[in-house]
Amino acid sequence: MKLIVGLGNPGAKYRGTRHNIGFAVLDELAARWQVSFESAPVDALIAKVRGADEVLLAKPLTFMNASGEAVGALLRYYKIEIADLLVVVDDVQLPLGKLRARVRGSAGGHNGLKSIVAHVGDAFSRLRIGVGRGDPRRDLADHVLTRFDADEAAEVERVTARAADAAEMFVTSGIGAVMNGFNGGDPATTE
Repeated sequence: MKLIVGLGNPGAKYRGTRHNIGFAVLDELAARWQVSFESAPVDALIAKVRGADEVLLAKPLTFMNASGEAVGALLRYYKIEIADLLVVVDDVQLPLGKLRARVRGSAGGHNGLKSIVAHVGDAFSRLRIGVGRGDPRRDLADHVLTRFDADEAAEVERVTARAADAAEMFVTSGIGAVMNGFNGGDPATTE
């Protein structure tokens, strides 16, 4: 079984914010696979995808800074190997629309990733989605909790779909294929 976790904060107050793009990607996957989220035996919403590749989609309800509690509990409860975990997360260091997949690594200053690393170690795959840094004079916490601007909507929709494509590739072909297919150039912008 593969576990794909999208990071974000629960509640309508945070819907559509930069920090919640991980939730948006999971919503896109759920729509594609025609599954619905429901309560889990841990502090998360989950959707089970049955088929040749069994997949568990999860959105932690612990708030971003405590994401590791839910991720660790999901791994233990469902007996999922850490190599079968993909975490989908926002990244302010990447320009809006850029994707970067890694087999493992540091938290890179992201509090949700810090929490997961603290609970399960750093040997999990992650898919970072560029949400842009914005005005460098603005407080970073304020920036990630803002909604995308209207002129960014098309790019957000496009990168959400591309990130969902990358997550599907993780399920079928592994993180190496995702890195080869999605890191670096973007086919839509390199013509």
